[in-house]
Amino acid sequence: MDTRRLILVLIFTFSSFMLWENWQKYNQPKPAAAAVAGQTAGADAPKPSAALQAGAAVASAATAEAAAPVATETFTVTTDRVKATISAQGGDLIGLDLLSYKEHDDKTRNFVLFDAKHKYLAQSGLIGEGLPTHRTVFRRVAGPDTLAEGADELKVRLEADAPNGVKVAKILTFKRGSYSIDVAWEIANGGDKALAPHAYFQLQRDDVAPAGETKMVSTFTGPAVYTEADKYQKVDFSAVADNKAKFAKTADNGWLAMVQHYFVSAWVPQEKTPREFYMRKLDGGNVFQAGVIVPVAEIAPGAKAGTSVTLYAGPQEQSALKQVAPGLDLVVDYGWLTVVAAPIFWALEAIYKLVGNWGWAIVVLTILIKAVFYPLSAASYKSMAKMRTMTPRLMQLKERYADDKQRLNQEMMKLYQTEKINPLGGCLPILVQIPVFIALYWVLLGAVEMRDAPWIGWITDLASADPYRILPVIMMASMFIQTKLNPTPPDPIQAKVMMMMPLIFGFMFFWFPSGLVLYWVVNNVLSIAQQWQITKVIEAGGKAANDAKA
Repeated sequence: MDTRRLILVLIFTFSSFMLWENWQKYNQPKPAAAAVAGQTAGADAPKPSAALQAGAAVASAATAEAAAPVATETFTVTTDRVKATISAQGGDLIGLDLLSYKEHDDKTRNFVLFDAKHKYLAQSGLIGEGLPTHRTVFRRVAGPDTLAEGADELKVRLEADAPNGVKVAKILTFKRGSYSIDVAWEIANGGDKALAPHAYFQLQRDDVAPAGETKMVSTFTGPAVYTEADKYQKVDFSAVADNKAKFAKTADNGWLAMVQHYFVSAWVPQEKTPREFYMRKLDGGNVFQAGVIVPVAEIAPGAKAGTSVTLYAGPQEQSALKQVAPGLDLVVDYGWLTVVAAPIFWALEAIYKLVGNWGWAIVVLTILIKAVFYPLSAASYKSMAKMRTMTPRLMQLKERYADDKQRLNQEMMKLYQTEKINPLGGCLPILVQIPVFIALYWVLLGAVEMRDAPWIGWITDLASADPYRILPVIMMASMFIQTKLNPTPPDPIQAKVMMMMPLIFGFMFFWFPSGLVLYWVVNNVLSIAQQWQITKVIEAGGKAANDAKA
């Protein structure tokens, strides 16, 4: 295989990878649903319990109000990590500013996770006759609005009365240095009948991707469920809309989340608590709800009981996610190359701790990866260099046997055998490296640590495209140099096509995150240095041999 075929194979592989990923996103093949279909579908699939049906009834009754919620009092509380807007209606979290992150399109504003734009909010309520739901108006018990200096947590208490003397309180506990919020229900049964309520906790959102997503660079947006038995299950919004969503419905472990690029919100019930997961599309728009129902212990007359669930709402920081719940770090989705991508991110994070800058960490990681693959790359470049020295003789053979393709192939193979050249030598070593390159692509695309992380000068956000397109232009230039170092294709048309490839790739990389383009630039520069040195040595050796024969 000559160099032009090698490059075409690489281009085809990378392009196919990009097309496949975006086909998944925009044409809905639903791989995650298919993966669990055999476990959750069929005649023996678990049926919704009475509690789940009751929860659905509650949500259905509220659906008509979803498009135009009742105007009620709202108030905000602030910690060192978030500013939360809470509605007296249901005690819902209707706004959540993440104070350490900025908006994609306006770096002067804090990033907003829960917001009115996407109808994105966190709701909870109780299932039981006369008990408050996320449509009930609560009254707030007086308390601080800001996490006090030296305090570890900030509590917000909301209360509501139910019929027959039942009193209910909803308590939201915000913690210092954390994106986790404990949402607890307290029920005091002042009536003369025992209560056996359930609590539901749900996330509501539209199906619009967050700012910064494009067809060239896109990630999963939608609900997801995790259980120990069925593992991580992403569910496409369209599957929910068509009532074809496949996911684990019941378990005594696991969590439910709403995932988007870089950020996630997730309800995490206590371990060993029975739970039921549900998803549905609301009427009158592309708004969806995904939630979990947990039981509350039976409450005798005069007794009290309650339940608590943790809400994580923040960035996809893998170290923090692992502490919240088992498997929650899987929302940082590297796909089928997780086994390769996970150690790459570990190495990148370790380098960052040493150098203190994510851009330089990418540079150092690229150098280390290049060093690991140096023997393979050297074998590839040696094969290319030998092919380059053979180009004049191959051109002569093509001219001599232009009308006899079979004889031409025979003579070319004879030349390869005589000169001990393996036509596949330039291709196979690079093909081995492709999974690593793709895994690194997903690491740099999915790591929230890249968001708003500066490198040098004009690169102030490694997760956004280069604002002046300088890095893509440098990458194009490096690809042109690499093309010049490769053997020239004997066919003039093929030669012109190969010269156009840097422009095509450079155009694609105009919209890629700066961190990813930085990796390719450094990799190309190192490849050029290595290839130039090897080519120089091979050509010098070939010239010496020819001089000796003369």
